[in-house]
Amino acid sequence: MSQAENAVTSSSKRAYRRGAPLSPSERKMHSVSRKRETHKPVNVFIRNVLKEKLDAICQEYGLTQAEAIELLLEREISGE
Repeated sequence: MSQAENAVTSSSKRAYRRGAPLSPSERKMHSVSRKRETHKPVNVFIRNVLKEKLDAICQEYGLTQAEAIELLLEREISGE
């Protein structure tokens, strides 16, 4: 007998292994719904020059744009 026939399945397998894997759009939808519990989306327009500056700051410090904006707001609130 092969090992596959003798193998005992575990009930602790991750959900995506129990069936077809989630599509990218389904994964995104689950991710966004989890974030909505603790975060609010922001959609803004800023001048091109400032957007380029934000991109440079994010790349320099290895931050996402959301992390950079949160840090700036936290510093403003704490008075640094």
